[in-house]
Amino acid sequence: MRVSTLQQRFTMAALATAALLATACGEVARTGRAPTYLVIEALEGASGVKPTEFGATVSSDVVTLVDQSVNGTTVRVPTLYGDVGRATFSLGAKDPTSTTAPSGLNAVTISRYRVVYRRADGRNTQGVDVPYAFDGAFTVTVPVSSTVSAGFDLVRIAAKAEPPLANLAGRGGAQFIGTIAEITFYGRDQAGNDVSAAGTMSVTFADFGDPK
Repeated sequence: MRVSTLQQRFTMAALATAALLATACGEVARTGRAPTYLVIEALEGASGVKPTEFGATVSSDVVTLVDQSVNGTTVRVPTLYGDVGRATFSLGAKDPTSTTAPSGLNAVTISRYRVVYRRADGRNTQGVDVPYAFDGAFTVTVPVSSTVSAGFDLVRIAAKAEPPLANLAGRGGAQFIGTIAEITFYGRDQAGNDVSAAGTMSVTFADFGDPK
């Protein structure tokens, strides 16, 4: 009887422990911190004048003269272009020693991003020294076992019609504003855990020479 009683108690305790662990795992999946982190493998940008020529830095032309035909005559028309960025993402495991294989719950969907411009000299008043920071919509899902790339707006067209960028128009490349653009991406894994990652890129604004 004593052995039977002890076995029953052990069995009940084991069942209770198993139930507790199952509940804890469920809570972690819903509200705990994500077991993976977002990695920005590469961050590139391209001038709106040449949006397919990506590089590690961007020379942003604040106004571009574009040839257009008006009444049979070719004229150069001032035109504003937004500049584009491209990010490549992957996922990393917070616990690389874990023997648990990653699942679809670990995939991360990025839903938005924020761009903030800063100057090395510390003069960072938005609308005076640097363009205004902005948020943008962005939707891409990063799988657990491969990389994915997606494009986004790095410099808005509207920013080139506002100070301080508009003040550079007509002054040539001799006057410029050198900035570091900090881009932060925000998303969640499929279990609802918040994930974010940030990267930086040099962006120089000036009224550069226009293509012929």
